[in-house]
Amino acid sequence: MSGESPPVIVVAIEIEDAAVADRLAALLSGVAGIRLAARREEATVALVSRAPPTVTEPADIDLTPRERDVLVLMAEGASNKAIAQRLGISVHTAKFHVGSLLEKLDATGRTDAVAHAARLGVINL
Repeated sequence: MSGESPPVIVVAIEIEDAAVADRLAALLSGVAGIRLAARREEATVALVSRAPPTVTEPADIDLTPRERDVLVLMAEGASNKAIAQRLGISVHTAKFHVGSLLEKLDATGRTDAVAHAARLGVINL
């Protein structure tokens, strides 16, 4: 053994929910080899939470509540199978909702639908 101490991992916590951020800080503060980053200090690792996409509806786009759910999952990159599993519906029904969204948003594909929705203000990414 050379007697060198292992490198310290500096962790930044960038989480909007203060209670969660505090719990993580408390848990990590007692771990050997980990130090919480000071404000504006460069960190080795960052724990970040992002708010999930939200859907709002302009007057000219009429989405059903289920279509709104599907659109949020599409924005997260979920496949039809993943959408079906998350919403407790069949893959066929998920495909139906995706098709309906493509039509209502005049989109050529899933990515285009999410982009159109973002431009129209239907979804906030």
